Amino acid sequence: MSEISTDELLTIAVRVARQGAVTARRMRDEAIGDVETKSTDTDVVTAADKAVERQVIEALLAERPGDGVLGEEYGDSATVAPGAVRWILDPIDGTVNYLYGLPQYAVSLAAEVGGAVVAGVVINAATGDEWTATRGGGAWRAGRRLAGSARTTLDQSLVATGFGYDARRREHQGAVLARLITRVRDIRRLGAAALDLCLTAEGSLDAYFEKGLNLWDHAAGGLIAEEAGLVVGGLSGAPAGNEMLVAAPPALFGALHDVLVELDAAGGP
Repeated sequence: MSEISTDELLTIAVRVARQGAVTARRMRDEAIGDVETKSTDTDVVTAADKAVERQVIEALLAERPGDGVLGEEYGDSATVAPGAVRWILDPIDGTVNYLYGLPQYAVSLAAEVGGAVVAGVVINAATGDEWTATRGGGAWRAGRRLAGSARTTLDQSLVATGFGYDARRREHQGAVLARLITRVRDIRRLGAAALDLCLTAEGSLDAYFEKGLNLWDHAAGGLIAEEAGLVVGGLSGAPAGNEMLVAAPPALFGALHDVLVELDAAGGP
């Protein structure tokens, strides 16, 4: 990556994501009156999701016109040449929280080069809390390097997860959860995958798993978790992706992985 360093990419990402977070906060009262649905009636998108995505794309391409952007609402903006930067954006991760005024929604922005995420930032737009990482440079929050949870046993672990929007998928996920909850300390469902990954990276949660995530949901948060020393992957040797993402410290990953395989957490619709 001769043209621009990962630190420079992170600097751009942080600046642009902060501007997007300001827009999300400013627009909330008006945006929740303009709500549409996507895959199902429970899968919502607000005017702010679209406005923040347009703003971030315009800012990135004004500064780096040769780059591409993959966003949740508008898809790929351009075909990226080999070795060029592709930005991966979730303008408001946690739209249902945003809709209800719960302070758990985020702008997530990552820079990808050659198929690998090399820099990322997640900003809780409601609170201003910010997590960052560069590949090989560690994960950080407010000047503190993150190292994940020191928990070593699954039965004492606080585990976060999320649910899909399709009713049949939720039915399967609920059945998995009903059997998992007796084998962990407790379960949390906060409603924003990027923030779940960041909270796991800093040790406020011990581990996290979810089926059905898209790349924009986990690109930045996944790098932050990895750079905090967590194992981020799928099941049975598969990479983290739509079928399953598990993020946990090395001491917990194997036990959680095996339970999720046993419970067929990646199964169902």
